[in-house]
Amino acid sequence: MTVLKCVHVVYAEWCPHCVPMTVEPVKKKTERVSVHCILYDIDDPIASKKADELVKKYGDWSEDYLIPQVFVEYENGEIKHVFTGYSEDIELTRSGLLRLLQSHLLN
Repeated sequence: MTVLKCVHVVYAEWCPHCVPMTVEPVKKKTERVSVHCILYDIDDPIASKKADELVKKYGDWSEDYLIPQVFVEYENGEIKHVFTGYSEDIELTRSGLLRLLQSHLLN
């Protein structure tokens, strides 16, 4: 059985799909299930390097990749991409995130 260790969120403060729509609900969920939430603001030079590595290796990569992107990390070191926001519509992002938060992936 894989045990959830932490959740990684790649985001930007200026993005309405990210703040408050994704960052706050993910932080609340991780607090409820007692796991760490690690945030990577793509406008922070140090955090953006790690964000780029995560997205390039596990996520939906392109030179100008979509945000937010959410990843789960398990205690065995495995990392999985579990969510990318929808550029088409903010309500699609909201409903997709809600499905993620209610799924078995964040328990």
